[in-house]
This record gives sequence, C-alpha cells and structure tokens, in this order.
Amino acid sequence: MAEKKRNEKKRLWTIVLYPESAPENWRDELKMRGLIFAVSPLHDKDVNADGEPKKPHYHLILAYDGPTTYKNVLSLCEDLNAPIPKPLDSPRAMYNYFTHRDNPEKAQYKIEDIEHHNGFILSNYVALTREETSKGRNNVLNLIREENIEEFCDLLDRLDDLGMLEEKEIVCNHCHFFNTVITSRRNKHKPKFVDTAKPYKVNSETGEVENLI
Repeated sequence: MAEKKRNEKKRLWTIVLYPESAPENWRDELKMRGLIFAVSPLHDKDVNADGEPKKPHYHLILAYDGPTTYKNVLSLCEDLNAPIPKPLDSPRAMYNYFTHRDNPEKAQYKIEDIEHHNGFILSNYVALTREETSKGRNNVLNLIREENIEEFCDLLDRLDDLGMLEEKEIVCNHCHFFNTVITSRRNKHKPKFVDTAKPYKVNSETGEVENLI
C-alpha cells in the first residue's frame, strides 16, 4: 500500500507550510523550480477542537505541467520542512478552503490575500461559476471606469500589471463585450459634429450643440 502511494501520480497537489520552520525564501524556491502555485492567506486564527490555537500556517496548491509522483512532491516537502503532501482532486474546494469560505464555523480570511505565482489561474483547472464570472466582469468594468481606460490593449496591460489573471481570462473570453464598452466610453468624449447650415439648438444646461434634423 505504501509503495502504491509513493507511485501515485497527480498533476495537482496540496501541502501545508509552517513559516516558523520553512526556509525564509520558500516562495523564491518554488518559483525557481518553475512550479505554478497558489498560497492561502496566513492561517493565524485557526483553533483545534479543544480551543487551543493552531500554529500559523499556509495552505498551498501546487500545479505541475503533468502528472507527478507522490515521491517527487514529498522530496519537495522535505526541502521546505513541510508535512507530507496530499493529491488534490478538487482544486475549487481547496481554493475555497484558503479563506474557509465554505466553513463559516472557522476563522474567515480575505480572498484578496490569496497569492498567485507563476501564472496560477484557478479557471485553468476548474470552470468558473456564474458568481465568479459575474464578480470578475464587474471588477474589470470598475477598473475601466476608475482608470478611464479607452483602449483595449491598455486594459490587457493593466490587468497584467495588477496580477488580475482570472479577470484577464474573462476579458479574453468576452473580447467583443469589453471592446464595445471601451469604444463606447471613448466615443462618448468625442465632440459631436454639428452642421451649422442646418437648424440646431444649444442645450442651456450643458452647452452642447446638436442639429435638430
């Protein structure tokens, strides 16, 4: 049974990491290995069943390019002074566990404190829910409005700068919609052509001039 476990292969794994015992540069170490990974907020408010506080720790999702054996991931854990890894069948469930979203009886953590490294995007491993897609779309629309973005290429660059990778994925899947929004905002600020040879009127409140016909 132990040998079967050592040879088990999965693309996605999860580990727990304790900052008090992990190497100080553990993030850099994972990046240098080319691993795609996500890190939970620091769980520093968790308690055991008896009410005793748990040691502060992180939960990690590790994404390999292809199926990787338990033995290989265990070797990584040993380098990080981390407990044994676990194969991950439901990345969405683990991602939600990062914040205890589905466990209201546990300490709650902020989703914006989740770290994404080397291009980790949850939607690469699971389909986004309607709620997540809607929230991502609204985040992009707010960014367009707040930063007065008027070019589609500028939106993509800004999403890269801010590390909004899932939002960028949503934009790329709905290019026509977002390009239409940006084009509409850009055109809204252009002065309207008025043919003074035809009847026209001046809006007394805004000062705008427009043809009557």
